[in-house]
Amino acid sequence: MDTPQIARLPEPSRQLHASGESGDSERDNLVRLISLTAAGDQSAFSQLYQLTAKRVYGMARRVLVDPNLAEDTTQEVYLQLWQSAAKYDPAAGSPLGWLMTIAHRRAVDKVRSTQSATDREARYGATSQVIEHDDVVDTVSERLDAEAVVKCLATLTPTQQESVNLAYYGGLTYREVAEKLGAAVPTIKSRIRDGLLRLKNCLGVS
Repeated sequence: MDTPQIARLPEPSRQLHASGESGDSERDNLVRLISLTAAGDQSAFSQLYQLTAKRVYGMARRVLVDPNLAEDTTQEVYLQLWQSAAKYDPAAGSPLGWLMTIAHRRAVDKVRSTQSATDREARYGATSQVIEHDDVVDTVSERLDAEAVVKCLATLTPTQQESVNLAYYGGLTYREVAEKLGAAVPTIKSRIRDGLLRLKNCLGVS
């Protein structure tokens, strides 16, 4: 059967339609509307939406906080309702309780999905970080000899040692080294370059 058009929810500051159940008559009415919706009755579906959308949106908003995500989730809830209304069993719980359960699950799934996307972006940013190297760095890196490097590092000034260690053993960028040591980026670049030139000479790299 064709999926009915669902109107976009009003902004949170505007009045949403209807409240939920307040007694047996309301419960029976919602059960009836769900049953008619399962049979493809779009008018019944629209009435059901108007009677319950405020509560469903409120649940989604409490979990997601973001009003746009909550609105999207609410639309997903009613799309699921339209597609699976026949699965509702009145003996298993109230109509509104069933809808709220769907809303809560959808909202939690969206939180997890959003967090996963954020985590993926963070991991990508970390693995794709480019450390600023120059020709001197590349030359020294190609001739690394652990024991010789340790001896040559001892010939550097304390500030040069600290900067070089953070940049090429700690994996930090010039800017991150500068922030960590509380110095200007040009100063850090100068320390690292001077230190690497001294290492180059000490290691006998031509």
